[in-house]
Amino acid sequence: MEIAGIIIAAVLGVGLGAGGIFAYNKKNEKGGKNKAEDLVRKAKHEASEIVLKAKKEASEIASKSQNEENERRKEWRRTENRLAERETTLDGKLDQLEKKSEKLNKEEKEIEELKNEIRDIRVKQHEKLEKIAGLSKADAREKLMTMTQNDIKQDLVNLVTKEQKEAQHDIDETVQAMLVTAMERMSSEVTADRTITALKLPDDEMKGRIIGKEGRNIQAIQRATGVDVLVDDTPGMVVLSSFDPIRRQVARYAMERLMKDGRINPSSIEDAVAKAEKEIEKEVVRAGEDAAREVGVVGIPRELLHLLGELKFRTSYGQNVLLHSVEMAHMAGMIAEEIGADKRIAKTATLLHDIGKAVTHKIEGKHAEIGAELAKKYGMPDEIVHAMAAHHNDIEPTTTEAIIVKIMDAISAARPGARNISAENFAERMKDLENIATSFPGIDKAYAISAGREIRVIVEPKQIDDLSALKLARDIANKIEATMSYPGVIKVNVIRETRAVEYAK
Repeated sequence: MEIAGIIIAAVLGVGLGAGGIFAYNKKNEKGGKNKAEDLVRKAKHEASEIVLKAKKEASEIASKSQNEENERRKEWRRTENRLAERETTLDGKLDQLEKKSEKLNKEEKEIEELKNEIRDIRVKQHEKLEKIAGLSKADAREKLMTMTQNDIKQDLVNLVTKEQKEAQHDIDETVQAMLVTAMERMSSEVTADRTITALKLPDDEMKGRIIGKEGRNIQAIQRATGVDVLVDDTPGMVVLSSFDPIRRQVARYAMERLMKDGRINPSSIEDAVAKAEKEIEKEVVRAGEDAAREVGVVGIPRELLHLLGELKFRTSYGQNVLLHSVEMAHMAGMIAEEIGADKRIAKTATLLHDIGKAVTHKIEGKHAEIGAELAKKYGMPDEIVHAMAAHHNDIEPTTTEAIIVKIMDAISAARPGARNISAENFAERMKDLENIATSFPGIDKAYAISAGREIRVIVEPKQIDDLSALKLARDIANKIEATMSYPGVIKVNVIRETRAVEYAK
């Protein structure tokens, strides 16, 4: 393209020069011939120079293009050579892989043949051994297993017993230290007062006022409070009877107010009962708030605090339930801090664990389940709800805090003097313990001792060996846990002994 442009420019230059000469001659017809020739020569010379320059540039461009073409051809030849070399190398590697594959296949066949030969030899050896020993393979295996079991059985028993004793010793020392520390730091009343349900009459005149004309006053008291009032059963006493401890306490406050005032009639009875209900309501709220404040737990919904305060008027085997819960919460916080559990969850769950008892006379079900449902209803965390529901093993405790609540409940209820249990219930529990133990085969005798804290089981040595005795103790303990309700821990002590007796004559 550049060469063509240069040639065109030269031609145009010559044309313009000729045109100029023609125009000049046309205009100056009388001009000299020499001057025209000079102009022609000059134009030709310029055109010749332009053409030479164009040819030179064209030659340089052609030479440069030729050189570039030669370089490209050399590069293509080098690339072709490299590709050819790689192809040759790949062909060689493929040949090697094929040879290795053939070799591996041959070796696999040889290995399989060797395996078959070894199997045949092993079968023949087993057949020879069975003929020599007179035993089949299954019989020989069973005999060997029996001999091995007899040899190591006693060693296993000794090892298990040793490990259990060492683990139990370490656990007992650690747990005992923690519990003793927590109980030493916690100081509370050993026994709690029962809810008062009997009032002393100052004189017979007051008795008549309480009864009223044709018994209208006593009927008014019973209608207003929902409590049965008995004035003739116990001399000099007024007995208040109701399953609802709050109602019983309202009746008590109202009766005390009426006897102090001396004016007893249906109108004054209604006023006294209304004032007593307000006092009880304030006392319930104050008791719940004071308990939470004493334990150091915050964020409990007001509805649950109200139920907690009602436990002030509720007893369990003579133990005040609110004091029992506060005592538990203090110890649970100490134990949780010692073992690294969540202190807030442990304290909150132990404080609220018995709130179901405040409504058991209104809602059917176990108090642990009712309490857990109420806590869940009012937005308590799942960890607290679970610990409350599991404190009597109605469900399996799966968190450390739930186990703490369970243990604290047992400690608070089981300590001496905490609860009053009738002799009939005590004897029945002892009998149930013995019946559970004797329900297992191989038991000779069973005795419940230490006030039901231990059950001693004597087994037949011919039916129960040492290893089975360990399993029997665990099975009896599991059955006691599943079928009985009891405070604290019951120790299952399985005794097996062999006596050899001979007489010298």
